[in-house]
Amino acid sequence: MNEDEWSIQQIAKLAGTTSRTLRHYGDIGLLPASRVGANGYRYYDQAALVRLQRILLLRDLGLGLPQIADVLGRDSSEAHALESHLAWLRQEQDRLTRQVAAVETTITALKGGERLMAENMFDGFDHTRYKDEVEERWGEKAYADSDRWWRGMGADDKKAWQQRVSDLGRDWIAAAESGITPDSDEAQAVARRHVEWLTGIPGTPAAVPGGDVKAYVIGLGEMYVADPRFGANYATSAGGTAGAEFVRDALRVYADANL
Repeated sequence: MNEDEWSIQQIAKLAGTTSRTLRHYGDIGLLPASRVGANGYRYYDQAALVRLQRILLLRDLGLGLPQIADVLGRDSSEAHALESHLAWLRQEQDRLTRQVAAVETTITALKGGERLMAENMFDGFDHTRYKDEVEERWGEKAYADSDRWWRGMGADDKKAWQQRVSDLGRDWIAAAESGITPDSDEAQAVARRHVEWLTGIPGTPAAVPGGDVKAYVIGLGEMYVADPRFGANYATSAGGTAGAEFVRDALRVYADANL
């Protein structure tokens, strides 16, 4: 073994994973070993390490292994792909740093009996980061209406809305991990709450009289699976997109039966 390659045991330790996982990645063609020694041991070179780094980054985003293979197969430049991912990570780092500071400030104020500063409590909870996507999918008016609605909310209303979103995510994950089916009464009860939540957001097709609510709900379900940023809200302990797929399937059942 030369200095520019690493054994499977070394890589597993460095990456915080297991040799079994790396062998599985190799067996399905996701991360082939750079070389297999006469003793059957697998070794990995620098290119393999870069590929593994990307695999782990994409897994953290909630993508399943088939989706990761598709993403890696499309990109021609590892450096360019990592630059794009790095830009996204830096945005998330900044947003999370701001959220941490906002929550710490709230805790300090609560413990000290100080007055809460509403203008500081929601720094980092920036819904406008999806502006371009909302306008592309549903038009500029949709974004303008939802933005006006959000900015017109008081601090208590915003907190209640965020709690509602958090409760939905928690209940979806619990349902997905409980072993019930998407068409069960329990899952459909969560789906009903989800649709009621969607119809209360101005600017979306679900809130417009005469809008195609059914197509909108089904389309969102598909997006939860396809887009790791949204799918991460429903990530189960099993990892991958299983949680988002459960939500998608339950919403489709509900939409077909009720919308």
